[in-house]
Amino acid sequence: MIINDWIHTIAGTFILVSLALGAPASPFFHSPYWLWLTAFVGANLFQFGLTKFCPLGLILKALGVPERR
Repeated sequence: MIINDWIHTIAGTFILVSLALGAPASPFFHSPYWLWLTAFVGANLFQFGLTKFCPLGLILKALGVPERR
């Protein structure tokens, strides 16, 4: 997998987990404060769409994840 694949996978996982922990209708509900993580990930994705800068991308690049197939 390349950096873009990892970013989408990690962001999607964070969103699903935070919704499961933050939505009152979920059987895994813990606290509504988990929804702030969903908002943070969404804001980061929005910011990436505008600026093409992604902190997770820099971390993955430093860890040696390839940029192209």
